[in-house]
Amino acid sequence: MNYLFHLYLSGDDPGILTGNFMGDFVKGPLDGRFPPPLARGIQLHRRIDSFAQDDFHFTRSRQTLSPHFGLYRGILVDLYYDHFLAAGWESLTAEPLPRYLERARLAVEQNRRHLPERLRDLVPVIFEELIPSYLSVEGVGKALSRMSRRITRSNPLSGGGEELTRHYLTLQEDFRGFLPSVEAYAERLRTAPPR
Repeated sequence: MNYLFHLYLSGDDPGILTGNFMGDFVKGPLDGRFPPPLARGIQLHRRIDSFAQDDFHFTRSRQTLSPHFGLYRGILVDLYYDHFLAAGWESLTAEPLPRYLERARLAVEQNRRHLPERLRDLVPVIFEELIPSYLSVEGVGKALSRMSRRITRSNPLSGGGEELTRHYLTLQEDFRGFLPSVEAYAERLRTAPPR
């Protein structure tokens, strides 16, 4: 769900970026199903997710949210962190966010034949609607409402926008603590020799 965060942590290799972008859509062992750069990106995605689950700041963000959200708290934190990343983008990189998204989408489109089928149709939605909507709290709330309607069982996600507003400063502080450690972790993984 945190597409922007995974793109941002991918570095400049188009294959790694594409693999990291599609990580949520690929299950099970990779077993040579993808070219090596894409496989490295998928592995990077999985390891970043594992890192986040054990990170102090990410865990504190989850625990800050109301127990009412249950297992959905991790999804909410993912989206909230994408919001903080998008909203603070100019302080992190000289490349404007719209230009970065164009470049990232081009990399993904160049690897389109390797994308899982259900992700292919979502690429325009993710790059043109979802990620840009994360710039505002209102946009995050609308994205969560749409997501809530797509899940067949009853869920509390539509209230996630209000929860972000309620705990904004605490969550933002956690994000700022999480970002440098996950950046360093992702860079170590990207620059390590392939196994």
